[in-house]
Amino acid sequence: MNPRIEKIKDEIEKIKVKMNKGQIRLRELEKQLTDLENADIVAAVRGIDIAPDQLSAFVQMFKEKQKNGTVPNLDTTTTETEEDFVNEK
Repeated sequence: MNPRIEKIKDEIEKIKVKMNKGQIRLRELEKQLTDLENADIVAAVRGIDIAPDQLSAFVQMFKEKQKNGTVPNLDTTTTETEEDFVNEK
């Protein structure tokens, strides 16, 4: 068989192995991220002095008000500072 064909087949196999390892690592990192986010949420909720049924009612009410447009959607990804806001005006 043509040696170039063998070389390409070998390279393809190596890349497939790397991709598989990368996908496994990606799943591990996504799980770690979810676990850390969940831990932050639990810590925040436990920091609130409120009964579980009251918290559930509050979250439900908040979701309804968001859906109705009474409360704006909170975008926590924004890194805009107060100074940026003032400079925009």
